[in-house]
Amino acid sequence: MTTVDNTQSVAEVMAEIGRAARSAAQKLAIADTETKKDAIRLAAKFLADRSDEVLAANELDMEAGQKSGLSAAMLDRLRLDQGRLDGIVSALNAIADLKDPVGEVISDWDRPNGLKISRVRTPLGVIGVIFESRPNVTADAGALCLMAGNAVILRGGSDSFHSSTAIHGCLMKGLEAVGLPDTSIQIVPTTDRAAVGEMLKGLGGNLDVLVPRGGKGLVHRVQTESRVPVFAHLEGICHVYVDASADVEMAKEVVFNAKLRRTGICGAAETLLIDRAAVDTHLVPVLSELSESGCAIRGDEAVLKAFPDAIAATEEDWSTEYLDAIISVKVVDGVSAAIGHVTQYSSGHTEAVIAEDAEVAERFLNEIDSAILLHNASTQFADGGEFGMGAEIGIATGKMHARGPVGVEQLTSFKYQVRGNGQTRPK
Repeated sequence: MTTVDNTQSVAEVMAEIGRAARSAAQKLAIADTETKKDAIRLAAKFLADRSDEVLAANELDMEAGQKSGLSAAMLDRLRLDQGRLDGIVSALNAIADLKDPVGEVISDWDRPNGLKISRVRTPLGVIGVIFESRPNVTADAGALCLMAGNAVILRGGSDSFHSSTAIHGCLMKGLEAVGLPDTSIQIVPTTDRAAVGEMLKGLGGNLDVLVPRGGKGLVHRVQTESRVPVFAHLEGICHVYVDASADVEMAKEVVFNAKLRRTGICGAAETLLIDRAAVDTHLVPVLSELSESGCAIRGDEAVLKAFPDAIAATEEDWSTEYLDAIISVKVVDGVSAAIGHVTQYSSGHTEAVIAEDAEVAERFLNEIDSAILLHNASTQFADGGEFGMGAEIGIATGKMHARGPVGVEQLTSFKYQVRGNGQTRPK
C-alpha cells in the first residue's frame, strides 16, 4: 500500500497509486474465479473477527463528525453498529457467491465466411471511487471491483477516514492470504483534497472510470471536472404515486417505508403524488401515518384543504431532495398527470406506483424513463443488494453503459474474439 511521506507531493503519491493500480489490474484480469472469491470471503472473516477494532475506529469518526456539525443524515450514513457491521460481512459473502462475469460469452455467432465471433466480458480496468461518510462503501466497492477483475482506488472523506481505513485493512488481509497484489484495492492515504483533483485528471491515464458517492456538491464536481467516464447520480428526487385503485393499507405501509425507513439515503421518497379521485379515501390515512411519526408535510392547495396539519409547498419543494423527515405532497389528476409531474421534476433515480389497476401500473412503468421503477413496493428497494447483486458500488442515472444499481456485471466491458481458419478479406 502506498503511504505518504514528507518528501512526496500529493500528486506524486497519487501518480504512484495509479501506476500500482494499473499493474494490479493486469494481474486481476486473468485471476481465476476461486482466488477472487477466497480473497473476499477471507476479508469478510477478518472483518467479523476484528469488529471491535472497526467499531472503535467508527466511534472516533462519529465523535469528530458531531463536533464538526455533520447533519443528522450524514451522521446516520457514517454510523456503524454491530448490526450494520454484520450487514457488511454478509454483503461481502454475498458478493463472493456471485457468478464471476469475467470471460462470460455474452453472445456468439458464425459468419458465412466461416469466422466465429464472440462478445466476451472483460474488466473495465482501474476504477476510482470517491465517497463521503458511508464506510461500508469501502467493503462493497473493494469486493465488487475485485470480483469483476478490476483494481480500485478508494478515496473516502475525512469524516469516515478511521472507519474506512480499518475496513480496508481487512480487505488487504484477504488479498495477502490468497497471493493477489495488495495494490488491487488501494485507499488514498491522505485526506488532502488535492488527491481528488488528481483522480479527476485521470492519474496519468491509469484511471478508467470514476464513481462518486456523496452529497450533491461532490457529485456535481466529479461530473463537471472529471476527464474520465463517471457512473453517478446527482440527486435522488424519488416519487411515489398513489392511484385511486390502490389498496389503502398497502399505500400507508409502502409510503411510510419509502419515506421514513431511512430518510438519508438516495432511495428515500421525497415527493408523494395522490390521485384526485383518491383524496377522500387515501390522503388522510397516508398522511396521518407519516405526520404521527414526525414527518413534516408540505402540500399543495388540495392537500392543505384535506389535511390542515400540512404547510404550503413552494415551487422549490417539487425539486428538493430533503434527506430528512420532510415530504412534499401534490394532488394530481390521475396517472397521466402523475407521469407528467415525475417527468418534469424527477432526477431519474427511482419512482414507485401504488395501484391495483394493472393498466395504470403498466403506463407508469413504461412511460417514465427513470433508472428504477417499482409497482406496489417501496422506493427504498433501490439498492444493489436488494436486487440480488450482493451489493452495489453506486446507482447511476446516466444512459450510457451502467444504469441503476452498479453491481459486478456493470463493472465489466466486453471485447470481440474472432476465430478463423485463414480467412482474408476480398479486395
